[in-house]
Amino acid sequence: MKLAIYPGSFDPVTNGHIDILEKTSKIFDKINVAVIHNVYKQALFTLEERVQLIKESTRHLDNVEVDCFSGLLATYLEDKEVCAIIRGLRTVTDFEYEMHMAMMNKKLIREIDTIFVMSDTDYIFVSSSAVKEAALLGGDVSSLVPPAVKIGLEEKLKARRET
Repeated sequence: MKLAIYPGSFDPVTNGHIDILEKTSKIFDKINVAVIHNVYKQALFTLEERVQLIKESTRHLDNVEVDCFSGLLATYLEDKEVCAIIRGLRTVTDFEYEMHMAMMNKKLIREIDTIFVMSDTDYIFVSSSAVKEAALLGGDVSSLVPPAVKIGLEEKLKARRET
């Protein structure tokens, strides 16, 4: 079985992430979306909320599962029979960053390759950070995120206004 890992913070998952999953779900037998707590980012959603939002947003993809982890990706992958790490690319800047990460991962876990997948042109500008910022400032992000995420963002906004 060809198992791939799609790691990221997914805070929140966007239509760009879903696009990458839809493309790669045709290539791999199984994809594990591995949600990590990124210590360098201020998370809007908890790990549990992000896992749930991804599960709801990928129900149409039978071969996608969601998990969470903390720490080094190489450590997380030690006991898994993974053939590839999936990474989405939007821009040349993404490629430069992701290439360095792929080389580091290759050094740490030689038997696993990183597969780069280009985002659909509709999502090249979409990032979780931009979605959060736009939503928090009252922008309509419904075309950028799955419906479950739109609802989750509205609930977060409402909770912030009430505090």
